[in-house]
Amino acid sequence: ILFCLAFFWWWVFPANLILTKGHPFFRQRRLGYKKRVFTLTKFRSMRLDANPDLPPSSTTEEERERMETKFGRFLRKTSIDETPQLFAILLGRMAFIGPRPGAEKNEEELIRERESYSPNAYDVKPGLSGLAQIKMSCAHDIKEKARYDHEYACKINFSLDAWLFVVTFLWAIKGGSLRSNRKDKQPSKDNLADTTSSNKREDR
Repeated sequence: ILFCLAFFWWWVFPANLILTKGHPFFRQRRLGYKKRVFTLTKFRSMRLDANPDLPPSSTTEEERERMETKFGRFLRKTSIDETPQLFAILLGRMAFIGPRPGAEKNEEELIRERESYSPNAYDVKPGLSGLAQIKMSCAHDIKEKARYDHEYACKINFSLDAWLFVVTFLWAIKGGSLRSNRKDKQPSKDNLADTTSSNKREDR
């Protein structure tokens, strides 16, 4: 982990500082295991005037691209912007694999959707990448994300984590991005609903 940090930071830190003329890091309070709040740190990829608390699900892909800096677009495409989260792994707040931690504010819809399942994303440690990031057909579909987070929490094991880690690593070295749409891997929603509907909590 320390080697990865040193490899990326010696050039990304000054480059982001100089090219974007602002603080190189982005920090935001996120919800982790059992909804415990922690500060997530990434390399800043957005312009200084972008709203950091705007939920991704409320914006279009074009709007998000307009908020990015040119260097930030490269960082996001290669997922290099995510590497500072390795510190959170060292501190035990995150894992390599797990549901992505949602923001503490302005993501109430995601929180409600996740909590409609049991077990859910808050019953496991959040991760750098997860089942939802690999399989989702749309990067910011809240209902689909919550379903895959639930599926991961139900099936969590070493083999699944190892497979997700390898797929994430291959995407990273190929310069791909787990944020992009992945329609080629979309499962049948009818089949997924059959396997998860029995685990839905009763409405109170």
